[in-house]
Amino acid sequence: MEGPALSRSGTNRAQARVLSLRAMQISPPLSMAAFAAATAAPLVLLTAGVFSGLPLLLAGLLWITALTALLDQWLAALAPDLPEGTEFPGTDALLVVLGAAHLLALPLAVWAIAGPSGLTGWERGLAFLGFGLWFGQVTNPAAHELIHRGDRWLFRLGAALYTSLLFGHHASAHRLVHHRHAASRDDPNTARSGEGFYRFALRAWGGSFRAGLAAERARRPGGLTPYAGYLAGAAVALACGYAIAGPWGVLVWAGLGAHAQSQLLLSDYVQHYGLTRARQPDGRLEPVGPRHSWNAPHWASSRLMLNAPRHSDHHAHPARPYPGLRLPPPDAAPHLPVPLPLACTLALVPPLWRRTMAPHLAPWRLPTKA
Repeated sequence: MEGPALSRSGTNRAQARVLSLRAMQISPPLSMAAFAAATAAPLVLLTAGVFSGLPLLLAGLLWITALTALLDQWLAALAPDLPEGTEFPGTDALLVVLGAAHLLALPLAVWAIAGPSGLTGWERGLAFLGFGLWFGQVTNPAAHELIHRGDRWLFRLGAALYTSLLFGHHASAHRLVHHRHAASRDDPNTARSGEGFYRFALRAWGGSFRAGLAAERARRPGGLTPYAGYLAGAAVALACGYAIAGPWGVLVWAGLGAHAQSQLLLSDYVQHYGLTRARQPDGRLEPVGPRHSWNAPHWASSRLMLNAPRHSDHHAHPARPYPGLRLPPPDAAPHLPVPLPLACTLALVPPLWRRTMAPHLAPWRLPTKA
């Protein structure tokens, strides 16, 4: 009798765990505290690790990678969309805090990795990976939100964050080129079906720089464009790296910038991969719609990346605050088969990426003309 009783007890515990997980999945918290905890905690751990060493540096890295991936699996369902017009107090305040934290953390990271911080080689490597991932997966979404704000000071903060990562032109190219031409051949940051990430990245970086500059010049004929500030700011950033740790400081600052830039390009690559807008009879592109962006419904990575995986709604409403972004149903917009960070990792291996995405992309391809 003891065996069946223990079996029933184990079954009951398993059922209770499933019900508990389902309850969390049905209504996970969507408060600003969730965004603040997801974005700030890894930076706190990494910063503390600069002064205490391996355990906290490793904890910060694992927060961004393993813990987020596990929570994405355990909390598989998304929080429900909130009613239209819901207010989100503290939305911009969190962006400002994250922006200020970035501007302090970047020189600290350079000092920790290239300067006389006392860290071992392994610890410096962990710091590079951890801070680089935070700049790529938190700073990038925060800067992206800021450049879409109407307040000029918030916009300038977002542009400063991109500039500190030696990617200032993105503040112009994203708004003036990508949002206008997304999911078309006119957008350098839209990946074509079958195009590998590395080929895309080379095309997108240079193409967006040139297209953004042309768009700014069209807005200011004969005048000074923001590109002067982007380039001057990048020079100042590298000079700060030199002041912190000499030539190695410059190299590490540039390396962290490249690390963060690669993650932004990976996100762009994944979120529009293979999707195209049709040309209307007058030659103009059809309006951008839900079917022109890939989305991901995973809770933890969405909190970490300030709801960046809800990409269709962002293109439909660029000024909508990130907590209010809505998720289109799978029959209205393409959904990634895995969380966005994992999809970006798969994209680093082009053959694996193409095999993974082919069946998911097929239903959303435009019909070929006869």
